[in-house]
Amino acid sequence: MIQVENVSKRFADVQAVKDISFKVEKGKIWGFLGPNGAGKTTTMRILTGYLPPNEGRAMINGIDVSTDLKSIKKIVGYLPEVVPVYSDLTVKEFLRFVAELYSIERKRIRFAIDRVVEKTNLQDVYGRLIKNISRGYRQRLGIAQAIIHEPEVLILDEPTIGLDPAQIIEIREMIRSFKDSATVILSSHILAEITQVCDGAVIIKEGRLMATPTRDEWGKNLEIVTTGMASDTDWSDLKQAFPVISEVRAEGQVLKLEFSETLNDFNKIIKYLIEKDIRIKEIKAGLEALYMKIILAEEGRGS
Repeated sequence: MIQVENVSKRFADVQAVKDISFKVEKGKIWGFLGPNGAGKTTTMRILTGYLPPNEGRAMINGIDVSTDLKSIKKIVGYLPEVVPVYSDLTVKEFLRFVAELYSIERKRIRFAIDRVVEKTNLQDVYGRLIKNISRGYRQRLGIAQAIIHEPEVLILDEPTIGLDPAQIIEIREMIRSFKDSATVILSSHILAEITQVCDGAVIIKEGRLMATPTRDEWGKNLEIVTTGMASDTDWSDLKQAFPVISEVRAEGQVLKLEFSETLNDFNKIIKYLIEKDIRIKEIKAGLEALYMKIILAEEGRGS
């Protein structure tokens, strides 16, 4: 569905993206991870056709985004980091405006608006001016405008930025629901968000591709940083309680667990350790541990 081949992008003397390649299969949700300035937003803008690459090519559903922008606009929905809205319009007026921009048939516009309003829970602010709605509702409105034409690909740049915890959970659930009808790429600085929502991730740093781990890979290990854990502790009871644990290693104050199959819910294991008086300082799921290893190693501070 999405294929990026040796894409590079320069801005004057700055090389924002450096020869990156990756694929995302149809119906999957993939995350973009990387420090600030890593090239995430630039890559996403290339995928939407907003920016042309200097080298390489990006394909969506077999269409080159640089040569057939009209077709790309029909099948791609985009939420930029700054939500593109007109504050003096009502939610209803803005969605009608966007529907017309996408050339949705006049007789279908009302249906399209009703569908996205229900999907993004905008009913309570439907008739209000955009300047008078909260940040959370603006974010939902940004998503609504991105999906109003029922795109095959949805690209979301920091979809939960600036939201409170309850709003973040709601947006995450909404993103998961898009998997039934679209291929999704989202960027985030929150590792837990990628872990909970995505099937895979693209990790980039300084414009370079560092890794493309999948859920199957990061769901098979867990690192738990403790305080005061004895290195000679017998962990046989832990393995007996959770047969999915294939290996337990204690390295200093870090307990490293490996699993025989992908495990997305670690809560029962954490609860078990707490009941055994293991004082937990930090929990690093597989993706977080991999990400930190890559970033720190690149900066000369890791192994």
